[in-house]
Amino acid sequence: MMTICLWVPEGKALEVAQYYCGIFKPSQLLSQSEWVCQFDLNGQRFMALQGGDQFKPNEAVSIMMTCKGQAEIDHYWDALVADGGQEQACGWLKDKYGFSWQIVPYNLNQLMQSPEAITRFMGMKKIQISELI
Repeated sequence: MMTICLWVPEGKALEVAQYYCGIFKPSQLLSQSEWVCQFDLNGQRFMALQGGDQFKPNEAVSIMMTCKGQAEIDHYWDALVADGGQEQACGWLKDKYGFSWQIVPYNLNQLMQSPEAITRFMGMKKIQISELI
C-alpha cells in the first residue's frame, strides 16, 4: 500500500485531513496523533505530517484527480480553489495549503486528439470538456 505524505505546518494536520475529507467522497479519517493524521480519500491513503515551516509544497509534485464528467471537475475544482486556492493553467491548481492538483477528465488523452483541442486546452484553467470535443 502506498501513502502520500503531506508535510504541513505545526498544528494543521487534523485541519488538513478534515478539509480534504470534506471535499472527497468517500473519505475517512483513519487515525490521528499529536503529529500525524492518516486519512483515506476516494480509496487513496494520505498522511498529514506536522513538520513545521521548513519545507513548502511546490509544483514538482501534484495529485491528479481523474473525473467522470464536467460536474465532477466543477465540484473538485471549485472546492479546492475556494478559500485561498489558486487557479493555474491546463487543469492545474493550488489549494489553500499550497498543494498542487490536476483536476482532469478520465479521457483527457482521447479528448486531445486534434490540434484544435490542444490549442483550446492550453488556454484553459479549469478544463471545460465541451470545448475539447
